[in-house]
Amino acid sequence: MTAVLESQISLDKDCAIRTINREIDTIIKLRDSLDESLTVALDVMQNARGRIIITGMGKSGHIGKKIAASLASTGTPSFFVHPAEASHGDLGMITEDDVVVAISNSGESKELVDILNYCKRFGIRLIAITKNPESSLGKAGDIVLKLPNNGEACPLGLAPTSSTTATLVLGDVLTAGLIERKCFTKSDFNARHPGGKLGSILQKVSDLMHTGAEMPILEENSDMQHVLLEMTSKRLGCVGFINSNGELTGMLTDGDLRRCLSPQILEEKALNLMTKNPKTITKDIMASEAIKIMHDKKITNIFVVENGKPVGVIHIHDLLNNGVA
Repeated sequence: MTAVLESQISLDKDCAIRTINREIDTIIKLRDSLDESLTVALDVMQNARGRIIITGMGKSGHIGKKIAASLASTGTPSFFVHPAEASHGDLGMITEDDVVVAISNSGESKELVDILNYCKRFGIRLIAITKNPESSLGKAGDIVLKLPNNGEACPLGLAPTSSTTATLVLGDVLTAGLIERKCFTKSDFNARHPGGKLGSILQKVSDLMHTGAEMPILEENSDMQHVLLEMTSKRLGCVGFINSNGELTGMLTDGDLRRCLSPQILEEKALNLMTKNPKTITKDIMASEAIKIMHDKKITNIFVVENGKPVGVIHIHDLLNNGVA
């Protein structure tokens, strides 16, 4: 490595550290400045009869889109309205039941004027996010969430860096607050994220388990010949056993069979060879939780029960093949 390259690496690292430290300092100032305005804003957003409308220009707009997406995906209907498009008809998207969250670091974005006037005209609640409560936006807002006036991390002190990071974090604060207030659950989250890796992980066991005739189930007094036939025909590498009340009392896997092979095995009863009281799960747990249980217990099959009775069975391949890992 040349001396010139080493020098450049050192300079780049110094710049990176300064940038990160400035942004951290801004976030700390945001944390320390939180006051009752946050609770008032959350009250207004939680009790909105309509949607949460996020708006902002430039970099604030880009952050606003993320905030709107986070809110919408966690149980608070929300969408982004571009302020320039609002002035050309999109104001009609905003109703009197909605709450508008307008973002501008300086509070003087001219493109917001029409939205601010619209909110005043129709009595629409307005939450202002700005560093300057005395700005046009700050004075127009029913509630002001103040951003730290800490300058930018940009070496020129001009490009939105620290300010947009603070806005992003404040948006996450609002999102997290509403998740807690609304008791939003993993199941609720799953309903809004059916696609991709996240959708796979958030699937429930009931979405993937084998049920009905696909389940390898026999009575616990069955002979081993029937056990072998059931295991072979259902192709899941296991058989579950039930008592006269239909409750799951035991289980045999192909691995168990290999370990107890003998010339007399076909003369045995399942009751004598099965693993009694095997580990079970319920159908409402997440697939990601099921695969953790199977990994921790070092098992490849697990029965799903309801009131002690088997309603399904799942193989670890069912989970892996559906992207749960």
